[in-house]
Amino acid sequence: MSIRVLGIDPGLTRCGVGIVDVSTTRQATLVAVTVIRTPPDLPLEQRLLAVGNGIEQLLDEWSPDAVAIERVFAQHNLRTVMGTAQVSGVALHAAARRGLAVGLHTPSEVKAAITGYGSADKQQVGAMVARVLGLSEAPRPADAADALAIAICHAWSRGGAPTSAGPSAPTPAQQAWLAAERSAAKPVVKRRLSP
Repeated sequence: MSIRVLGIDPGLTRCGVGIVDVSTTRQATLVAVTVIRTPPDLPLEQRLLAVGNGIEQLLDEWSPDAVAIERVFAQHNLRTVMGTAQVSGVALHAAARRGLAVGLHTPSEVKAAITGYGSADKQQVGAMVARVLGLSEAPRPADAADALAIAICHAWSRGGAPTSAGPSAPTPAQQAWLAAERSAAKPVVKRRLSP
């Protein structure tokens, strides 16, 4: 038994979408990967419609069990953040219409899950995605590899596919990610300094 996850690296110009099947032993298999593109000179509503239609077609074609979207919470370019947030909203709407569970994962979570290091660069993430999926090279552009990484991260965070025997032992990358997650969840203790 496996779980099928559709991962989305949201973007207005390039929206990466990757679909993977992940078994109870956390073995990931590539199902499909693509990048939905829209031209910058198209009106915003038309760009969002095109991305939304593309995501909906992929949801209907591949029937995933869950959807995972990269959560972008900080960036210097406000215009990029707005486009990313708008595409995320379109994707959330499409998933909700189909009754699919959605997981939101930060870039650091995804990097830690795939590489064992939350500050990995795009090249490292792409290389590990290729390795995990048994590909000869990383999918291009980077948005495609990122979407697959998001899907794999989500499946692994759920312990792989559901099983009556329980999840198998986590991989080293998953152990590093879980340790980072536990560390981030610890409350900050403030101590009062004596005068």
